[in-house]
Amino acid sequence: MADKAKEEFYTRPAKVGNWAAFTTFLWNSETGQFLGRTFSSWAKILLFYVCFYACLMGFFSALLALFFQTLDFRAPKWQLKSSLIGDNPGLGFRPMPPESHVESTLIWYKISDNNYATWTTKLDDFLKPYREPDSQFEALKQNCDYNDTPDSPDKVCKVDISSWSPCVKENNYNYHNAAPCIFLKLNKIFGWMPEFYNDTEKLPENMPTDLKNHIKAEKSSHATELSRLNTVWVSCEGENPADVENIGSIQYIPRRGFPGYYFPYKNQEGYLSPIIAIWFEKPTSGVLINIECKAWAHNIAHDRAERRGSVHFELMID
Repeated sequence: MADKAKEEFYTRPAKVGNWAAFTTFLWNSETGQFLGRTFSSWAKILLFYVCFYACLMGFFSALLALFFQTLDFRAPKWQLKSSLIGDNPGLGFRPMPPESHVESTLIWYKISDNNYATWTTKLDDFLKPYREPDSQFEALKQNCDYNDTPDSPDKVCKVDISSWSPCVKENNYNYHNAAPCIFLKLNKIFGWMPEFYNDTEKLPENMPTDLKNHIKAEKSSHATELSRLNTVWVSCEGENPADVENIGSIQYIPRRGFPGYYFPYKNQEGYLSPIIAIWFEKPTSGVLINIECKAWAHNIAHDRAERRGSVHFELMID
């Protein structure tokens, strides 16, 4: 009985130092445990987590593959009115002011200081893809006209700016003559097709008179080629009476708008947005001129507050 009672008592393990306890935790030669577990226990845990993460990865990959089946890498899922950017393109102008004045729309320089290089350099960078188009897409490009549209959906129309004198790099875009060129571009919207003002009897009342006369003249001079009226027309004018007086005469190069054969944009390889140059022939020096340019089509709405369908900038030459 005495021996049995003695066996029922708990025997406290021998006291060991911290280092001895740590080394025993790392490797216990008596029980064959490593970090408190036997190798078979570690193997079971490792196998469990390998299977768990493999199944998790497989499930995630299957969902990702299913998601990609709903996408078209050439076209956005949400387009036009259903997209965030909507179906009303805006106008952009170049050159833009420095990034340090991101909210500014002022183009200002002094002729006497020859400090127009900042602006011409910005235009050089903007127009480089037009002057030096990527050769790998050369086979996809063709010279287009109103009666010669792209042969296939993969073809794109060239934008040749080499003959847009005086708005060319070699002439400093005419900035040194106090008669600068400002370039306009219509923002790209996938799948958007303009509804042209090609009927001279249905021109909007708020369209500038000189643009109405221009459209009518185009119709008269190209009576057998009415397709030339399939253009997103552009107008630029001073915002206030004083600006109208100081802006001087304007020329639109190479034409007064964006030809319809550049639309719609379908994310084609090698596609370049159509641009035009606005040549201010003789703006008044030393005066701030507020200018507003608008793009005209039935499906382009103008909102001065949100700058929809139009763009505002100021020009000042000292």
